[in-house]
Amino acid sequence: MRLWHEKLITKLPRQQLLGQHRECCALRGNGWGKSHAIVNYVFHYSPYRLFLYHQFIMEEMKGRGYRVDPLWENAFYRGKQCKQHTKESLYAGEENISNEWPVYPEHDDTYLQECVVNLKEKGIDILV
Repeated sequence: MRLWHEKLITKLPRQQLLGQHRECCALRGNGWGKSHAIVNYVFHYSPYRLFLYHQFIMEEMKGRGYRVDPLWENAFYRGKQCKQHTKESLYAGEENISNEWPVYPEHDDTYLQECVVNLKEKGIDILV
């Protein structure tokens, strides 16, 4: 699974949006730090960045009428099987992260096109 470019989130079909939520939950929980070629860049930053990205996903879900477990709206929460983050582990030296987009520098125009092509291969045409 991948983290879709932020410009695509509002255009994702239901299945991809809900899949993105599940991916964020997994990465925030026991998946944190576990190598996966497509999302390894996430681990180069603080978990707080993933929380910001996940917030964007959850807001889109709520806007479409989907329910989100409010526990995930807590930046320190990592799921039922994980200990919550401490302030130090959540920010990991990035206390002054802005809410600017994209959350990850890797989500540039090249990555946007890569995501569009990936969706097209799944039969999903999204214009950006």
